[in-house]
Amino acid sequence: MKQQNLTTKILLPIDGSENSRRALKFAGQLGSSLGKSLSGITLFHVAAGGYMSHHLGYIDFWAMDLTQSEAFQKQYFNEKVKPLLEEGERILKESGIKVEIEKQVADGDPAREIVQLANKENFSTIIMARRGLSEIKGFFLGSVSSGVVHTASRQTVYIVGHKVLEDNKCPIPRILIPVDGSPYSMKGVEHAVYLSSRLEGITKITLLKVINLALYIERLKEGVDHEDEAQRILEDARTVFLRAGISEGLIDTRVEIGIPYEEILREAEEGNYNLIIMGRKGRSAIKDLLLGGVSPTVLQRCQNPTVAIVSGE
Repeated sequence: MKQQNLTTKILLPIDGSENSRRALKFAGQLGSSLGKSLSGITLFHVAAGGYMSHHLGYIDFWAMDLTQSEAFQKQYFNEKVKPLLEEGERILKESGIKVEIEKQVADGDPAREIVQLANKENFSTIIMARRGLSEIKGFFLGSVSSGVVHTASRQTVYIVGHKVLEDNKCPIPRILIPVDGSPYSMKGVEHAVYLSSRLEGITKITLLKVINLALYIERLKEGVDHEDEAQRILEDARTVFLRAGISEGLIDTRVEIGIPYEEILREAEEGNYNLIIMGRKGRSAIKDLLLGGVSPTVLQRCQNPTVAIVSGE
């Protein structure tokens, strides 16, 4: 199977919140761990209109001439945006980022601007905070991250959890990958292989197949051997790692029976994983919907680990 993303180009939206700083630290650690596989990283701030309406409602913008407007924009940039970008650059460099760090600013709807820039400049990866209400009250990464996940079909989107390893050369030593045999879940496997081939310090990779309890009896009547099917799916995924030269000792396989998102969340918590990798879609040929409707629930409820939603394209 062809490995994914020969180089990684990261788009990193920031808003000045503590959650955003956590995403910066994660991106810095991941990017520095990737070494030469990291081709570029861009800090991106979207100045949404909420700041203007909340703080500057007394200003009659219709009465402002062009000169005043330009002067105000320059002041706003110098006082609010420039320090934010400079802080982000500092955090990345302190994390060990060696490539040039670009900085861009836009005005508009954050999710739309993020995805537009990601597509326009061919970013492979978007890294965002799980939740973050910025000081300027206009960039709420709770709703923004959801919008990006649902519309960034060409990028792998990392939603950084509340627990990020610090002072560690590998920020994601323990990786969980739910699989269902679909091409979409195998994209998640490919992405994990890509990371495992380039990052030192990964200690465990768990492939998890959940037999959907809601469909168990129905499919049993159809003659499906759930255990055999699960083992086949896991072996197919495991083989991808072995063919890429990943040590067999790193790979664990698990089969659980239950509600898919519940079993994924349980394994994530009990196994103390740092990263969960899921496909963007995942309805298999046998209609055992695992990663399609499940990934949004996991993303919403799994607070501590980082979750990567891998592009199906």
